[in-house]
Amino acid sequence: MKKLKSILFKNLIAFGVAITVAMPVLADAPRTVIVNPGEDATTSARVNWHSDIGGPDTYCYLTTAGDTDWSEARRIEPVREECTVYDNMYSKKPDGQDFYESVRFIRNVASLENLQPGTRYMYRLGENADGEIRYFSTLPDDGTWTAAIISDFHSYTPIPGRKRAAMSMLDKLKEVNGGDFDMILHIGDITAWGGSYSFWRDLYDEPYFRNYMWAGVNGNHDNMDRTSKFSGNHFFKNVNANPLNGYDGQEGVCYYTKLGDLLLIALNSEAMRSSEGLIAAQNWVEEVIAGNSSRRIAVMEHYQWFYGNQGAASQFSRWNEFFDKHKVDLALSANNHIYVATHPVRDGKVTAPGKGTVYIQTPSADNERGVAAGELTDNTELIKSRWTEGPMTVGAMLMKVTPDSIEISLYNRNGDLIDSNVIMPRISE
Repeated sequence: MKKLKSILFKNLIAFGVAITVAMPVLADAPRTVIVNPGEDATTSARVNWHSDIGGPDTYCYLTTAGDTDWSEARRIEPVREECTVYDNMYSKKPDGQDFYESVRFIRNVASLENLQPGTRYMYRLGENADGEIRYFSTLPDDGTWTAAIISDFHSYTPIPGRKRAAMSMLDKLKEVNGGDFDMILHIGDITAWGGSYSFWRDLYDEPYFRNYMWAGVNGNHDNMDRTSKFSGNHFFKNVNANPLNGYDGQEGVCYYTKLGDLLLIALNSEAMRSSEGLIAAQNWVEEVIAGNSSRRIAVMEHYQWFYGNQGAASQFSRWNEFFDKHKVDLALSANNHIYVATHPVRDGKVTAPGKGTVYIQTPSADNERGVAAGELTDNTELIKSRWTEGPMTVGAMLMKVTPDSIEISLYNRNGDLIDSNVIMPRISE
């Protein structure tokens, strides 16, 4: 009897092992998903997502939001590559525990072309068209659209209040707008450490990333890992699908996109610390402007045009003559955590609307890392307005574009209007 029990027990163990071996390992669902604009945001978009190494190939299934039975969906094959840049990066868990990120994946980038302007699309990601439904919209081609503009919320899983403050700020902007925006712009530092993959994955799980097209720039925090030993634009690049029309070494980080009749050029501040880096960026911007005739031009980078605490010039000194020469209408920046807006500026002086560049920089939006402003002592004629709530600042901007003007308005966390700027079309000379 004992021998029989022993044989039965061994057979049960063997059967259990066989079942375990036969059981398939369930792949993680596609994650860290974002939609970025293509070169023409009225007719194209690009999707980034990550999937398991060794798992099944995944695809983007796309259709219009009105195609509720998905009968007209098309399958788009992405470009796939293995990504290991976040693996073994020193990081933090949500409970504050130190750890090393352990993450390797297939990065997928799908180019969505021949889209209809001003159209709401829905898409699924996976081996089959049965995954979670996400959304985005193409920009209208009639020159009328809206965007939220936000930055510097330093998303950090041990302090979830940072992300909550920023997402609540977007809620307020949406309320003020009376409904959905057409897209969202961010001007960098949306994570605390770009090398911490878990921060990106957590952030991209928010509804605003599931439902909107985003265009952004690489901030110094997005560029760094916790130790600052492995910093670089690869962290930002591999969680986005920006157009690959940037200059050497900055493809997918610096880029341009046409937002209707507005040419938007995105720069990487970290690549312009040296004079050589600045020259390389300016040469590229010059080529982009020359090759893309547009009624209006906007440039954005992370580092501030002015130090908002007293008004001293920062990146303004490096770019204002270039912007004058090439008739840039709008210059957006962030980083200093204090809102600053100028009058139209040309030749270092205030000029009439439509004859100069308006410089605007966003405040912070995490309710934690704001900066108090002192007395305005520098560039007092150029700077029209400043705003901050001190260390616990939450603010963001709503951009309303029409064929006649661009209006950019600053709101606080309560949805109160703080300041407004109207950028007029260039006046022919």
